[in-house]
Amino acid sequence: MSAVRPTPQPAAHERLYRTLRSRIMLGELPPGRALTLRGLAAEHRVSMTPAREAVRRLAAEGALTLSSSGRVATPELSVERIEELAALRALIEPELAARALPRAHFALIDRLAAINAALGDAAQNHDAVGYIRSNLEFHRTLYLRAQAPAMLAILETVWLQLGPTMRAVYQRMRRNEPPRHHRLILAALRAGDEPGLRLAVRADVTQGLRHLMPQDQGR
Repeated sequence: MSAVRPTPQPAAHERLYRTLRSRIMLGELPPGRALTLRGLAAEHRVSMTPAREAVRRLAAEGALTLSSSGRVATPELSVERIEELAALRALIEPELAARALPRAHFALIDRLAAINAALGDAAQNHDAVGYIRSNLEFHRTLYLRAQAPAMLAILETVWLQLGPTMRAVYQRMRRNEPPRHHRLILAALRAGDEPGLRLAVRADVTQGLRHLMPQDQGR
């Protein structure tokens, strides 16, 4: 009888990449936060090479900026960049939701309602990271049913670039409840209403991103 081989563990740079990617997407790091390879290596107990590789991958995804001098930081998005990312979300997310609709069974809808309740708890507790985590889980749980991995991968890159800015905006807004359009999304799923679902998802995305615009833009 052959011995069971242990499951191989991810390489050090892969573990660090996943950890940093999650922290950035959830808004745990504010916009413009400077990072150093030495600091990342020490914090996560890896050598400089895995730290450098993880930063290189995240910079390629737009999650970090890497200057010619070697300065690493989370992105500070311009209005034009926010508008571009908002347009991508408004195009991709309604399509993913519509593709998920035929597979949106009652158990999935109940799961989404439970996630939305957790989102409400995070809002009541003014837990910015918990709010962003539950909001992304709500959308990702639905979109996974679309069975469109390429589209979802593109969308997650958009979420990743928006993470630090979303945290800053949430703290300014001080929400006390889940996004109101989530109720409309759930209602459209229960009714099998594709036009209503597309409209609710697009409204949810665009209303949230509207708060990312500087107040003096008059938009």
